[in-house]
Amino acid sequence: MDRPQVKIPMPREQLERVVRQIVREKLGEELLNAGDDRGRGRPGSLDGGYTPNLVVNISARHLHVCQADLDKLFGPGSQLTVFRWLYQPGEFAAEQTVTVIGLGGRQKAIQNVRILGPVRAATQVEVSLTDAFALGIDAPVRASGKIDGTPGCLIVGPKGVVELTSGVIRAQRHVHMSPADAEVFGFRDGQGVRLNVYSDCPMTFSGVVCRVDPKFLLEVHLDTDEGNACNLVNATGVELSA
Repeated sequence: MDRPQVKIPMPREQLERVVRQIVREKLGEELLNAGDDRGRGRPGSLDGGYTPNLVVNISARHLHVCQADLDKLFGPGSQLTVFRWLYQPGEFAAEQTVTVIGLGGRQKAIQNVRILGPVRAATQVEVSLTDAFALGIDAPVRASGKIDGTPGCLIVGPKGVVELTSGVIRAQRHVHMSPADAEVFGFRDGQGVRLNVYSDCPMTFSGVVCRVDPKFLLEVHLDTDEGNACNLVNATGVELSA
């Protein structure tokens, strides 16, 4: 008998983050609409009333799946179940994991690659450069969803196998932000900006692409190699700049 699907509610911590973001967004809009632009152009404040809360997280290897591929891997009618909620509202690391195998002569594999939910329109595997070497795949740097012309792989689940003809990428470093956040920093959607990380191995990452949407919380995603290179987990400060 199949195990019943249990929907896990969004935890209090994430609900509080969403509520705080809505309040900050509303405050920022009110100050902007008031016509007082004394705080514009100063990252981190809007006339002293709105302060973006910048978070930088490491996005480890993972994949996104479409429903058709989820059915192949875990059986017809399968649903992703929550293992851990992520920082962005509604997104989560799923309990389900798979094995990813490189195509071609080397046929190397990485086990226990976690699926992130919810399901998407197309299946996509995101790895670091180190992971790509391990798989024997020449994975290009691409924005999420831009998978045309990318290499493929085999994905092995408990109930079946999916062969991707394309979809393996190294995710382009990016920052999620709301329109109010973008207004404070003076950034626009699609703009490339810099992330300064202050640590015992300080580093500046250029080409961090802005993704602006009202539902986003302010968060930068680096891959594992990038996060390790700057010792992000022990960083004393992070800063965005044009």
